[in-house]
Amino acid sequence: MSKYLLDKFLYYVDRDPELVERYREDPRGTVTWWEAECANKVLNCHAGEASTWLRFTDAEREALAAHDHVALFTLGAHPFLTLTLFIAMFERDHGPLEYQKAFGARLAHFALPYPDIAT
Repeated sequence: MSKYLLDKFLYYVDRDPELVERYREDPRGTVTWWEAECANKVLNCHAGEASTWLRFTDAEREALAAHDHVALFTLGAHPFLTLTLFIAMFERDHGPLEYQKAFGARLAHFALPYPDIAT
């Protein structure tokens, strides 16, 4: 598992409005594209080189593709990065703070200690 790469995906996509829309509309395709085209740049691999040891696990890839913030939290993705990106994608479909409250409610079953978010 690469919590670092998972967090980098969330951070990278959240900072580009076009990628936010792309991820909202085609999550599976965006995850596949980002892992193939952007992950190695983020990892500072030189052109023509690629990291084969640092990539998403199947569970991470599926959680990203399904927009499953509960699974992402369980896998150790940073909750602030997940929340800010998901607000950018889904808040417009809900009333003020309605999405954020639902986001939190779906995580309410977690108790301390929370999943480790250290990378």
